[in-house]
Amino acid sequence: MTFLRRLASHSAALAAAAGLALSATGAAAQADYPSKAVRIIAPFPAGSGPDANARELAAELTKILGQSFYVENRPGASNIIGTEAAAKAPADGYSLYIGTTSSLSVVPHLYGKLPFNAERDFAPVSLLGVLNTGLIAHPGVQAKDARELIAQLKAKPESVAVATQGIGSYSHLSAVWFNNAAGVKSSLIPYNSNSPYSDLLAGQIQLMFDGLPAAASNVQAGKLKLLGITGKERHPSFPGVPTFAEQGLPDYTPIAWQGVLAPAGTPPAILDKLSAAMHKVCQSPDLARKWRDYGGELRCNTPAEFTAFINADRAMWGKVIRTAGVKLD
Repeated sequence: MTFLRRLASHSAALAAAAGLALSATGAAAQADYPSKAVRIIAPFPAGSGPDANARELAAELTKILGQSFYVENRPGASNIIGTEAAAKAPADGYSLYIGTTSSLSVVPHLYGKLPFNAERDFAPVSLLGVLNTGLIAHPGVQAKDARELIAQLKAKPESVAVATQGIGSYSHLSAVWFNNAAGVKSSLIPYNSNSPYSDLLAGQIQLMFDGLPAAASNVQAGKLKLLGITGKERHPSFPGVPTFAEQGLPDYTPIAWQGVLAPAGTPPAILDKLSAAMHKVCQSPDLARKWRDYGGELRCNTPAEFTAFINADRAMWGKVIRTAGVKLD
């Protein structure tokens, strides 16, 4: 063997040994995961309902995995600021992301250009839970359910005012979807900066579509009422409220959800460990009760199942948004 061949062979052997060493080091690091605090980037403000859910999740993961998990709020620009930060975070398992219906299913259809790709930039870990959507009404509304409201709107189009949290918001798109599904026309009133709930409670606005957590306590206190709720079955916390499917709208199915994702490229071993931890989170009876009390359901799944869930949800909202012709850029 010539000197050059011996040198090439020796170099190849060194490179292979180095690769094995790096692989072993990486495997050991993943086996020890997490060895330091883990941040969960949240694209919504501190003190909001989704933020409370995220902090409860962080507390559960801290107990299960033995390291501190904490929430870092990065709100603003229709969830875009926090989502971009999460998409560009190191893919090492120490930066996670709480994705939502808005951030990963709705926003990608509202803007032609985004600083992230909702499909390619994330590795789904697990769903955390789903929140049913309700048709929330002031008690003074005469209709006792959605079916009666539809009849009223067909007889007198735009005779009812529906509050929304701004053009392109979850509440706005849910209202548009309802109008299309029911073949009616209501008057949509956007609240771009202030919450419409104070006006809804005062009777200055009559109706609103929204996820149930923000309204649940007022509904249970009799200050607001529900005319309908999404879901395949009646919700155990609101057994007297008929589903929209019961009322002739089987294809009206908006739900709000939250779930855990990591930046794309996060090692599979870490994703598997996080997925197993999320399975334990969903076995918490206290957390399950909290979600159930405000109209939701704690629901975890595998990375593959969560990926399929997001893809289906994104496609569904895309159809709604295209039909409505809503664009924000």
